[in-house]
Amino acid sequence: MKNYLVIGGSSGIGLALTKQLCEEGNTVYATYNTTSPSFDHENVHYHSLNVLDNTLDLSFLPDIINGVAYCPGSINLLPFSRIEVDSYTKDFELQVGGAIKVIQQTINKMKKSGNASIVMYSTVAVQLGFKFHAQVAASKGAIEGLTKALAAEFAPKVRVNAIAPSLTDTPLAGKLLSDDAKKQANAATHPLKKIGESEDVAALSAFLLSDKSSWMTGQILHVDGGMSTIKV
Repeated sequence: MKNYLVIGGSSGIGLALTKQLCEEGNTVYATYNTTSPSFDHENVHYHSLNVLDNTLDLSFLPDIINGVAYCPGSINLLPFSRIEVDSYTKDFELQVGGAIKVIQQTINKMKKSGNASIVMYSTVAVQLGFKFHAQVAASKGAIEGLTKALAAEFAPKVRVNAIAPSLTDTPLAGKLLSDDAKKQANAATHPLKKIGESEDVAALSAFLLSDKSSWMTGQILHVDGGMSTIKV
C-alpha cells in the first residue's frame, strides 16, 4: 500500500490515525516523544523524536513517502497578561517550527510519490475567538496560514490541508475534561451536544491523506460538533 509518516503517533489523534492507517494496510512510520508507544502492529514502525531539537534525524524513512500528518500540539490557556515569552515561543516552535522542519526534510520524498498529502491541525478557536486562548490561537493561526501557502507552493504534486477541531477527548485535553461535570459542560456548548473523540478527527485525517481527497488542497476543515457554523 502506501508509506505514511505520523509525527506524534503514540497518543490522542496521532495514535488513532496510526491505527486506522495500519488497519487499512498501509505502512506507518510513527514518532513519539514523551508518550511511549502502546500500539503493536506489523505495519507500524515507531521512532523516538523530539521536534524541538535543533536537528531532526528522519533517516529511518524510505525514499518515497505518500503523506505526512503533523500532530504535536499544546493547550495553554491563560489570561493575555500572564503570557510569557518563553511559553509562547515554545508553543510556536512545537506547533509551527516543528511542522516546518519535518516538511522540509520530507517534501522531496513526497514529491516522488506523485500525489502526496500533508495534514496539519489547527483549532476552532482561531475562527471563533475565545477568551484565554491567545497563546494557542496565535500558533494555530500560523498553521492555517502555513497550510494555504504550502498548498499553493507544492501544487500539483503535494496537497496540504488542515483540520480545526473543537476540544477533543484526548490526553492533551485531560485537564479540561478531567471529570464528568467538565465533560457535560463542554458538550453542552456544541450543537451536537457531545465531545469529539480522537477517532472523529483521525477519520478525516485518513481521508485527507488518501487518494479519495485528491481534488482537495488548501482547505481548513472543521470537525467541531457544529460549533463554528451553527447555533441551536
